[in-house]
Amino acid sequence: MKVHLVAICGTGMGALAGLLKEAGHVVQGSDRAFYPPMAERLQAWGIPTRQGFDPDHLDPDIDLVIVGNVCRKDNPEAQAALQKGLRVMSFPQALSEFFIAGKTSIVVAGTHGKTTTAALLSYVLMEAGLDPSFLVGGIPQNFGKSFHLGRGGVFVVEGDEYDTAFFDKRPKFIHYRPKIAVLTAVEFDHADIYHDMEAYRTAFVTLLSLLPADGLLVACADDPEVSALLRSAPCRVVTYGLGPGVAWSAADIQSGEDATRFSLIRQGKSVGTVTLPLAGRHNVANTLGVLVAAEAVGVDVTRAARCLAGFTGVARRMQVRGVVDGVTVIDDFAHHPTKVRETVRAVRARYPRSHLVAVFEPRTNTSRRKIFQETYPASFASADEVVVVPPYDAETIPETDRFDSAALVAALQQKGQQAALRRNADEVVAALSGRLGEGAVVLIMSNGPFDNIHEKLLSALQARQRLDR
Repeated sequence: MKVHLVAICGTGMGALAGLLKEAGHVVQGSDRAFYPPMAERLQAWGIPTRQGFDPDHLDPDIDLVIVGNVCRKDNPEAQAALQKGLRVMSFPQALSEFFIAGKTSIVVAGTHGKTTTAALLSYVLMEAGLDPSFLVGGIPQNFGKSFHLGRGGVFVVEGDEYDTAFFDKRPKFIHYRPKIAVLTAVEFDHADIYHDMEAYRTAFVTLLSLLPADGLLVACADDPEVSALLRSAPCRVVTYGLGPGVAWSAADIQSGEDATRFSLIRQGKSVGTVTLPLAGRHNVANTLGVLVAAEAVGVDVTRAARCLAGFTGVARRMQVRGVVDGVTVIDDFAHHPTKVRETVRAVRARYPRSHLVAVFEPRTNTSRRKIFQETYPASFASADEVVVVPPYDAETIPETDRFDSAALVAALQQKGQQAALRRNADEVVAALSGRLGEGAVVLIMSNGPFDNIHEKLLSALQARQRLDR
């Protein structure tokens, strides 16, 4: 089958293209712009691409056109495919029909932690010999790609609640045929899609309603919204978390420079000590969900726990991009205030004696709006210093709705915290590179490329190091 993907360079679409190629299909695609890391990966996989959206990109022998959810209804390529009567599908539809159908689908969903949880679960199942298929929204560094077409009977998929396509406004995860769902958290997000919390909550109610009677919901009961949703599950529920009253928990959590260690508690009894190469209590909770799901598909819990130690993380999730002249530069995807708070806390726990600088770019459709204006200041409490830039593409948000970066800085300063507003990535680099001392840690949080700030900062530090010699 010859498949053309419109907007192929997105994380999910690129991964789907890779899966289709592995399955033996002829694959090609187009996009407005090609940017790392997906552009290089598509090239490495031998998938030809074309710049821009043009009806002429639809070759006469195309069997299927897959349209990414970034495409608007006026996309000329997508419209041409519909007008020509070609078979057109969304990314979630295609993933479900060609890869998930016939397998035990484990859908990892929730506002926070789903990428790391799905990646870690995929790794554990792989190490345990199940050879699962998977598709996650980041690149697990153990695999070097965000997908795998396995021979086993399990498919692990990150269940995104964002809408499917311009012709299907339902959340992506309803297409994924869940037999097991792991639900990490439910906090309002995607303000461009959901007009209020009730609408957002309803999406997850719909997901749970798709679980079969013999299915399983693995639920983080630390989250009050998740706890409230448990009664809507039509199947068995297993709870996990770090609070009281859950079936799977952790005790004696100890943060080290190389790993987090804790005692695994199941039904009130210790079943062993776990060594987790990830930092942060939130990742301890994510790991509990992984262990529950792994056991549900036949992996002994002690074996699953042993597998954790080899996990090397996910790109852009607390990823150390480099250490130059004694300064550590970390890249993270955090954007929601809860995730920002937990990420800053986790970096503080990993580097307890370092001067920690948190750099934040509001870039998502929710963070660029003032929905959480009053919540963000507390998220940075564990940092020694905070640097904020204006919201990305700020002029596209009405000023009355727009997040106020200057107000965030003022609120932090009022709390006695060192904070500064900079206009862009270059100003951030210029302000930090000349004065950061030995042992400083710079945590850069954005869900986009942030004008390549990580490499710019590392290059500036290298230049400083050469001058000092």
